[in-house]
Amino acid sequence: MNGKRILSLAIGLATAPAAMSALAQDAPPAAPQGGSGLTELTDEEMGDMRGRYTVSSNTVAWFGVTMVSTWQTQAGQQLKSSMTVTMDGRAPGKPTVTFQPHVSITAVDAPSPIPSGQREIDNAGLANVSGVVQSVQVAGDGNVAQNTAQITVREQQEAPASPPADSLALAAAPDASTPHAIAATSIATTSAAGMTATALLEDNAARVLLQIDGQGAVEQWVSHSGMGQTIQLAVDGHQASNWMELDLVRNSSQGRAALGQNVAQAISLSRGIAIGY
Repeated sequence: MNGKRILSLAIGLATAPAAMSALAQDAPPAAPQGGSGLTELTDEEMGDMRGRYTVSSNTVAWFGVTMVSTWQTQAGQQLKSSMTVTMDGRAPGKPTVTFQPHVSITAVDAPSPIPSGQREIDNAGLANVSGVVQSVQVAGDGNVAQNTAQITVREQQEAPASPPADSLALAAAPDASTPHAIAATSIATTSAAGMTATALLEDNAARVLLQIDGQGAVEQWVSHSGMGQTIQLAVDGHQASNWMELDLVRNSSQGRAALGQNVAQAISLSRGIAIGY
């Protein structure tokens, strides 16, 4: 008797899913929740509502970058390359770019010791990296190397300081692929006894570079693909450093009116949607 009950129970459990599926197909659709008079929106109507709300419409009012690279050799020679680049976009459609470079080499008469042995440094792999790059490569003893970068983003409260009088103003030409493309090339460079210090603004990129033949290079750059700082030393007892500061000022006041209009439009288009839909 107990065996028959167990068998009947097993058959009932096995056929329950099929019975429930059949009942679900025959059951009438549930009435919409949230009140009467509400209609379901079609895919086309929903498509018209998407993308109408902008979370933020902040624009760049001012952008500035300062880069300073220094290199002191064991013999006391000093190389320095620095630049300050600013872009003032507060005037609609007419951004102004300024470039202030400085390069110097001192104690060029001091004898520079020749590194012993064969030393090689290769940073070719960094060409495949985008974003923020910081690299130190040393093939020697007693060297000091340091990369420092600081980024500040703030809202516009007061106009940034005007560029120095000796800075070079460049025109920003419109470009379909790169907004505010720089239309000019500027370079400051000095060299002596196999040493070179360069500050360059070209192809929408700012770059400072220090080089000593056979002993390495110190470099910084900012471009559309990112920013980077690299130090390569194949000597002994040298000191090298890279310092970079970026300052970005956002102008959010211009976008408040458009933002309020987008929010109001989104609320208006949301009328008629059932709660919990």
